[in-house]
Amino acid sequence: MAPEFTNSNGCPVPDAFATQRVGKHGPLLLQDFNLIDSLAHFDRERIPERVVHAKGSGAYGVFEVTDDITDICGAAFLDTVGKKTKVFTRFSTVGGEMGSADTARDPRGFATKFYTEEGNLDLVYNNTPIFFIRDPSKFPHFIHTQKRNPQTHLKDANMFWDYLTSNQESVHQVMILFSDRGTPASYREMNGYSGHTYKWSNKRGDWHYVQVHFISDQGIRTLNNEEAGELSGSNPDVAQEDLFKNIAKGNGPSWTCYIQTMTPEQAKNAPFSVFDLTKVWPHKDYPLRRFGKFQLNENPKNYFAEVEQAAFSPAHTVPYMEPSADPVLQSRLFSYADTHRHRLGTNYTQIPVNCPVTGRVFNPHMRDGAMTVNGNLGEHPNYLATSHPIEFKNFNLQEDQEVWQGAACPFHWKAEEGDFIQPRELYKVLGRYPNQQAHLAHNIAVHVQAADAHIQDRVFEMFGKVDSRLGEAIKKETLQLSPRKL
Repeated sequence: MAPEFTNSNGCPVPDAFATQRVGKHGPLLLQDFNLIDSLAHFDRERIPERVVHAKGSGAYGVFEVTDDITDICGAAFLDTVGKKTKVFTRFSTVGGEMGSADTARDPRGFATKFYTEEGNLDLVYNNTPIFFIRDPSKFPHFIHTQKRNPQTHLKDANMFWDYLTSNQESVHQVMILFSDRGTPASYREMNGYSGHTYKWSNKRGDWHYVQVHFISDQGIRTLNNEEAGELSGSNPDVAQEDLFKNIAKGNGPSWTCYIQTMTPEQAKNAPFSVFDLTKVWPHKDYPLRRFGKFQLNENPKNYFAEVEQAAFSPAHTVPYMEPSADPVLQSRLFSYADTHRHRLGTNYTQIPVNCPVTGRVFNPHMRDGAMTVNGNLGEHPNYLATSHPIEFKNFNLQEDQEVWQGAACPFHWKAEEGDFIQPRELYKVLGRYPNQQAHLAHNIAVHVQAADAHIQDRVFEMFGKVDSRLGEAIKKETLQLSPRKL
């Protein structure tokens, strides 16, 4: 039976295109609720796009525990080998707008929501194991330089490279971005990394610093600069199309999940800070340990309802998983939930894609607000009332494990010589693969040719600190593409 057409109030509408007028050709009447209902909703059907990660794709799937890591983490969803948990994953570019190309040279977001029996766990990751910053106050500045010039409203190579060469701790991430790894061929063929350090503890109270890796079972496939540019014109939605079609035909992608762990003592002796988002943990020193696998096997029924309204935050966590003192992570704990309240409203967790599966959300002081649709806890008092007993679940909190001492002081984690050690090693690794060092220099030169000469010189100098051959290769090709006037 076909559905009956109604207005938003549920009242049947006999003709969707009829409007109330004075005579056949006279003016419209303000009393025509059906018309105003339709136009008013249309005027408001776009919510603010994400300030970063605006364009994305998503799907549902299942996570399964493959290996016992209860010695590391006491979270309930990890307590039994073979245990399964529903997940929702959203992939995205970072700096582009909703209509931007999937093949842009840009990091990729890789966020997964685990609907666990202890509440929702959001693992909000990227496809690179590091990032451009380690001082959270730099984030708005950095993102603005990767977006549009406020006067011309155009992408601006001067802004882009002026910031990066002025904050050279970013060089490690910039090298990954401008290698071919900076343009994944699809969302299915890229990895996900926590980047940040987290703290996980077991039920005995033992704890470790942890980093998480999602390794693509499809392997890694990338595009070179010219392939990515061609696709941005011919099929800017290529990653969305690839993900949706593969899941629709039963070829859903999967990732094997690993952790790296570090004891507090190891962290003290490491040659870098575990709270430094610009550094990787070498696998030879901190080997990967498998713990699970997840596969995406179900496309959303409605993109807006499920993908656009999906709200992830690293503050959405479960017992035995906590953030570390990584300052960028600490700032994200506030920023992510705050932007959801701005975009989606204070009750964003009541949107179905964000609802915990437990049905046990009970916080009587958090009531009311726009779009409250869960019953609002009915007649229960809107405070913790002693006349209405409630239970509290106890678990081993990670208390008294990290003791901090020192004055409250401003600290700017400025670039230093040690920031070039890992990029130097990365350049050596690229040399093991055909043409990858040349591609890195080419990709940078193609982009930096649009910058002013004095900023180009700073780019050559910065990459020269990584390896003199890299600085010279970028300079040679840049000047070939954009010769300077004598």
